[in-house]
Amino acid sequence: MISRAQRINAFINLGKFITNPQNESVIEEWIARANSRNNWFTPENVARSLNAIAHQFLNPDKLNVWTAQYPEPVSFQKIGVVMAGNIPAVGFHDALSVIISGHILMAKPSSDDQMLIHALLDKLMEIEPGLKEHIQFVERLNDADAYIATGSDNTARYFHYYFAKKPNIIRRNRTSVAILTGKESTEELAALGRDVLQYFGLGCRNVSKLFVPVGYDFTKFYESIQDLDKTYLHHHKYFNNYEYNKSIFLVNRVPHYDNGFLLLTESKALVSAISVLHYETYESVTDIEAPLNDQAEKIQCVVTNADIALPGLIPFGKTQEPGLYDYADAVDTMAFLAEF
Repeated sequence: MISRAQRINAFINLGKFITNPQNESVIEEWIARANSRNNWFTPENVARSLNAIAHQFLNPDKLNVWTAQYPEPVSFQKIGVVMAGNIPAVGFHDALSVIISGHILMAKPSSDDQMLIHALLDKLMEIEPGLKEHIQFVERLNDADAYIATGSDNTARYFHYYFAKKPNIIRRNRTSVAILTGKESTEELAALGRDVLQYFGLGCRNVSKLFVPVGYDFTKFYESIQDLDKTYLHHHKYFNNYEYNKSIFLVNRVPHYDNGFLLLTESKALVSAISVLHYETYESVTDIEAPLNDQAEKIQCVVTNADIALPGLIPFGKTQEPGLYDYADAVDTMAFLAEF
């Protein structure tokens, strides 16, 4: 069994491998293969995800400080991890947590993201061969001692049924929201555009709903994100969703705003369809504190510069830059893994 220091060092060296210009051809091959398997995983988005992993998760200082917060488990167990596949390598943080804790990872990657997870973990085992005893790719998780599973609300019910007899973390659908005051700068609104549209809005950290003052004018927001038009007009899957949702609005005479690639419509719902952004108006920003606190279990991030008493507040443009402590569903994975 290799030491924690060896495990940490392996991940640090993985981060160095990703960012080393000499390995550019290998990384480009990973990107191309990921994109060929899943058209949502554009080369730009895969590169962005790998860069975020290297700088946010595999930075030596950050990694050492993070792991030092948690004791090693008393015993090492097989941890079955059912990974999501909505954005590139989204399951990597769970894999990192399990392996660095010393447990054995039984990974079941999403069919949408098999290539990238395999590439990262295969390279990790190449860097530190001792980790071959800690990493398994599996189709079935019957032999696991505990589970971490991420999926939709529907699959979560399935997970609860099958994994109930053993320790588990089961995650459901979440989304993110933004609260605007009308005083945002052009730069902040452009950053909000990234929060909404990066990874085509497929992540739980993507903003799917805005809360705006009564009478809010969306012109400045649309102007601030207009330079994104080529990215979203030229991606056939995204643009097909946009055209479909626009046709539904038109046929059903749903009032909406439209800039040619992003639709805005008033709705109480938190979650919006791809290419659609919901909004809801308020008289006073304090009026939405209680409703949002009541829905806290469905919200991953709240983006705002408003003075409001809500958990999970982050600045504009930062939703897709999670750090090691930004656990999905606000459940501390490392604390869970330290309990064994």
